[in-house]
Amino acid sequence: MTEERERLMAICRQVRSDIVSMIGKAGSGHPGGSLSATELVCGLYFGGILKYRPEDPEWEGRDRFILSKGHAGPLLYSVLARAGFYSPDEMQHLRELGSILQGHPHAERIPGFECSAGSLGQGLSVANGLAFAFRRTGHPGRVYCLMGDGELQEGSVWEAVMTAAQHHLDNVCALVDYNHVQLDDTVENIKALGDLCEKFTDFGWNAIEVDGHDVINVVEAYKIAEALKGAPTVIIANTVKGKGVSYMEGDPAWHGTAPNAEQLERALSDIAGGNGFEKYLEEDYDSEEEAPEGEVSPL
Repeated sequence: MTEERERLMAICRQVRSDIVSMIGKAGSGHPGGSLSATELVCGLYFGGILKYRPEDPEWEGRDRFILSKGHAGPLLYSVLARAGFYSPDEMQHLRELGSILQGHPHAERIPGFECSAGSLGQGLSVANGLAFAFRRTGHPGRVYCLMGDGELQEGSVWEAVMTAAQHHLDNVCALVDYNHVQLDDTVENIKALGDLCEKFTDFGWNAIEVDGHDVINVVEAYKIAEALKGAPTVIIANTVKGKGVSYMEGDPAWHGTAPNAEQLERALSDIAGGNGFEKYLEEDYDSEEEAPEGEVSPL
């Protein structure tokens, strides 16, 4: 387990470096909420949970991941690149005219991206629709949907929560990046959410609370969620806005601000800490046969 933890932590460090680097180069973007959800998305894609094939992005047997908090696009852009859906060189062109990687994701242009995003409060309804279709067609896949905590202030989210419970969509797993900070203040000061576990449970969901920066616990939570039947499951991940970059952590100012050259250097230094990502690139996944077949492709 120690080796697996080290492998996943190294991937998370690489992804965090990608996030701040591409946003810094672009001069705009949303680092705070991308950094806070890194373990959630890396655990899903690189922890043997999500079924996908980078060489065949439209593979019918794949699971689906819906990024409802679309401003965290840089996080998924990095993960998809590191998973092999497209070249990491694409990350050099974030927010450039003609690039596949725009400020908010355009799914038709990005291999492996399931749903365009931007307007908050819509992703869980999309996930419900996919899950319902899977059930009607006998598809064995699961649907995962990442939402922000500020997003949960929208009424459309709770309509989707009720719908999933009403139809017992146990192939839906909602992920809440509970970093307690939104665009210009704390969630508590703007519109407090109360006890999220209790809220979701009262709406008929299974609720799992986890340290969103302990990647092994995140992966275990995904496994527990998959085993729970009869109702949808939410994983409420306690996270830190801007995690991994000391001067960004917990500061609303870094919701949508790009680091300048000096700040970027400091951010990369904070994140590095003996990165080691290349070690796993070369040793753990040096051939396609070594990756879990039909689930996770080599990095």
